[in-house]
Order: sequence, then C-alpha cells, then structure tokens
Amino acid sequence: MPPSLDHIRATAEAYLDRYPDERDVLTALLAALDGEDDPTSRKTFPTHVTCSAIVIDADDRVLHIHHNVTGKALAPGGHNEPGDQDLPGAALRELFEETGIPRDAIVPLPGFETVPLDIDVHDIAANAAKGEPAHQHVDFRWAFALRTQHTVTLQAEEVGGYEWRSFEDAASPTVRAKLALLPRPTRS
Repeated sequence: MPPSLDHIRATAEAYLDRYPDERDVLTALLAALDGEDDPTSRKTFPTHVTCSAIVIDADDRVLHIHHNVTGKALAPGGHNEPGDQDLPGAALRELFEETGIPRDAIVPLPGFETVPLDIDVHDIAANAAKGEPAHQHVDFRWAFALRTQHTVTLQAEEVGGYEWRSFEDAASPTVRAKLALLPRPTRS
C-alpha cells in the first residue's frame, strides 16, 4: 500500500512548520492532497509525489546520478510504487535501485528523520511515448548520511554515471541553500 494521504499531509505540515515561508510553493501539493486521486500514483495529473535521497558522505559531499532521460545530474529518486509504505522508504528504495547502496549503509541525517530536507515542485514536459501530459512532480527530498563507504552500482537503464559534489556544488539550488544551513560536521 503506497504512502497514505495522512502520512503525506503530516510530513508536509511538519516541513512547513520548519519552513513556513514555503507554503505558497507547495500549493500544488496541498491541492493534490485535497483531491480524490492518489497523489503517489505516477498516473495522477497534473501533480504527483516523488521521493529522492540526498546522500551525504563523510567528506560532506552529496551523491548525484546522471539521469539518462533528462541528461541532468540529480539526487537518486523517482516515483512511488505500490509497495512503498512511507515517503522516506520510497527514497531509500529508489536509492538502492539506482545506485546499489543498501539501507544499512545509510542513516537519516540527525534532525531529518521524519521531515525532508527539501520539498521541490518542478515541471515535467509532456511525454507522448508514455502517454503523459505536462505535469508537476512534488519531490520529497530526504537527507541521509552514508555510514560506511559503499560501492556505487548503477542501474544502467536509468543512470549513466554518478559523482560526489560539495554542498556548494549541489545541483538543486534549494537543496544547496538548505545544506548551507547545516552545522558542520553534519554528523557526530
């Protein structure tokens, strides 16, 4: 069973308690939560929820994958699946699928166990091959610390490479801004 509406709503409200100035940015998410369709389904338009893993290593670098379809460097992540029970679990599943990094190699970043580091709303172009109209992803970005070095094994169908970037060079401006607010070192 995918993440429940109550779980998504509680997570979004906890996030907005931390970042109250972002309520307007999340208007599409709040409207989707009031709708009748499952906001975790990739077939729910014009807006659905996705999840990403912001993985930070011991040198305070952030893992980025090179996404084959978009050609962009992104955090590992993607659509929710029916077996995902919660949003952080969806991010962890995507992390493992795309990079081979297992759950036991990472831990939630302290202070972000139940609240995402970032929630980003971004536009996705129409894709006639998939029968998808233009729509928006509301990406819940969960922060994790890499406990131990782990070999990255890429999912070749979706991922063409990876790199570790400094906080200052993180691809997402909103993630970059929030990482800048973290105390260093990010772990004890």
